[in-house]
Order: sequence, then structure tokens, then C-alpha cells
Amino acid sequence: MPFLNRAAYGIMYLFLIIVAIFQIFPIIWLFLFSLKNNQEVFNMSPFSLPAQPKWENYQKVWTEGNISQYFFNSITYTVVAVVLTVILASMVTFALTRMNWKGSKLVLGLFMVGLMIPVHSTLIPLFNTFTKINLIDNPLSVIFTYTAFNLPITIMILLGFYEALPREVEEAAVMDGASINHIFFRITLPMTAPVIATAAIINMIYNWNEFVFVNTFISSDSFKTLTVGIQNFIGQYTTDWGAIGATLVISILPILIAFLILSNRIVEGIASGSVKG
Repeated sequence: MPFLNRAAYGIMYLFLIIVAIFQIFPIIWLFLFSLKNNQEVFNMSPFSLPAQPKWENYQKVWTEGNISQYFFNSITYTVVAVVLTVILASMVTFALTRMNWKGSKLVLGLFMVGLMIPVHSTLIPLFNTFTKINLIDNPLSVIFTYTAFNLPITIMILLGFYEALPREVEEAAVMDGASINHIFFRITLPMTAPVIATAAIINMIYNWNEFVFVNTFISSDSFKTLTVGIQNFIGQYTTDWGAIGATLVISILPILIAFLILSNRIVEGIASGSVKG
């Protein structure tokens, strides 16, 4: 039996190592791709190493390609939208699960309907609305859109966790004379940190990689994000593939770093929210 157990563990670890290699390989390949020029991209094997690494591709996209401005814009839009979404979704979920009032089920249903609305079907109505209120080519149009579209999924993630929270803590706070605002911000919100981390990273990935809304609502180069700024290296006759690869590497680094930092919180939030009681 000990031999069988060791063999089973060995097979499991071997399988996990193979899966990890398949997961990591695209990132390594993209990094090597970013160090090539167009001749190496088209004339050499896709899996070949760069003959002479073109580190200047990174300098080129950061300075000449204005990627530094796009990078800052992406961070700003993502962080502001994630903070707004998490706070608003937490307030809504708190009201739906911890307070008794008529119409709570209807309000929850209306938010869940948002999950079924295709993003592309809202482009024209949103464009017309933002045009009327002078928000076209304004960062607020992107931030408001990100927040609105991420609220339903964020509320759905928070619901299970809030339902599992013990009410005794809040009841004790009420007995001590705490207000609703005090209970939410000082007691309930800190208790939901694990699931908030899960919701934040999911929102972050969506906001960081989003293309359609920025491309539709933003026309000024100074307000564009990384996903739209990549188009700067695609010309009518030539395309700088090395520069595109360098831009993609820069664009995935913040998400990878955030995921590595919050990975334990994410797993804890998913596990805690999946079991009630």
C-alpha cells in the first residue's frame, strides 16, 4: 500500500507539472517573441530563440509608442473601476442579505438580469447617452461602464459569502448601539476581505483586458489604454511584431503580479463562499 500511495502521488505530481508547463509556456514564448525583429518572426521557426535579443523593443514601445501613457491610463481606469465596483456591490449585497425590506428579491433579480445583457448590444445606446451628457472622449465614460457591467457578477460572487456570515456579530454591535454605517464599514466589510480579493482580481482582469468600450468611447490618444494602444504598431504596410510582443508582455505583468500577491486570498474567498454555515 505505501508503494501504491507513492506511485499515485508521483503520477499526480507528474500530471500537475505537465499542466504547469503548458500554462507557463505561452508566457515564455511571448517574452522570447518580444525580443525578435520582423525578419526573425517570419524567417525563423516560431519556437526558435532570438539570434540577438532586441531589448530596445521595450524602450521603443515605452517612449516612442507612448505605452507609458497607456499603461498609466489602464492602471487608473482599472483601479478606480474596481474600487467603485467592489464598494457598491458590497453595499448592495449587504442590503440584500443583512436587511429585511420589501422588494429585495426584485432588486436582486434586476441586477442578475445584467448578466444576460450582451455587451455589444449596449454600445449604441451608451454612445448616444454619453454624447448627450458630454462624456464621449472622457475617462468617466469608461469607468462608469466598467463599474456598471461588473456589478452583477460581483454581487453574485459576494452573495454566498454574505449569507454564510454569522449574524451574532452584527446583533452584538446593534446591542452596543452601532449604526448601520458602523456595522458595514467597521465589522462586515473587513470580514469579507477574502471574497473581496476574489471579486477584485476578476474585475481587474476584465477591466485591464477590455477593448471595445475604450475603442468606442475614447478617441484622444492621451486617454487610450494598453489594449487600444497596441494598434499604434500596426501600419498600413508594415507591422512591428516585436514591439507588439513587448507591449503584450508589459500588459500582462500587472495582472500576473496581482494574481501572485492575492492568490491565497482568492482561493480562500472561493472556498469560504462555497460553503454556507
